[in-house]
Amino acid sequence: MSEPLETIDHSLIEMADRAFHFETGRLCLNFTATMASRNGQSFDRWFGTADLARWCDEAGLPVPTKVATRDLAQARDLREAIYRSIKAGEARRKPKPSDIALINQWAARPVAAPQLSPDGTKLSYAAQDPLPANLAAIARDSIDLLTGPDLTRLRECAEHSCSVLFVDHSRPGKRRWCSMNRCGNKVKKAAFRERQIGDT
Repeated sequence: MSEPLETIDHSLIEMADRAFHFETGRLCLNFTATMASRNGQSFDRWFGTADLARWCDEAGLPVPTKVATRDLAQARDLREAIYRSIKAGEARRKPKPSDIALINQWAARPVAAPQLSPDGTKLSYAAQDPLPANLAAIARDSIDLLTGPDLTRLRECAEHSCSVLFVDHSRPGKRRWCSMNRCGNKVKKAAFRERQIGDT
């Protein structure tokens, strides 16, 4: 079981590990990647309510002007329901009924509407209540993933301390890392150091 969030010393978490993931190939997987290192000592990249608003901004979603503690708890609940359901689907197991019910509940809510810029060249999205609209879009994307062909291309990062799920869209289907710039380089640098030690 992961260490409670309140007892983790966030100052010990490297800045690179705090950064959000947006290279998974799916909105819902970018969302689940906000919980880090599920295979080890996990920690939540949403340290507080402001981090959830920042994630929405970096994800290109409508940014809520205020995120309450209750909103953060709801987002975390949906995130974990999606993660468990995707892992179950990957293993060809039935997801928990309560997780499916929560995903469906959010997916039934209104999503943000596309908006055209005054010059007619740029797309943005707007919602009267941005955070629920964002969670609705994420829930809908998770349903699309669970019921579509991308589920067969689902992978988990091969770096031992990372647990990010991603869709492998590469032609050979042999992608190993959530990100070559992040985990791929980390593994290559570690292997290089080991070779250097072995040569001494």
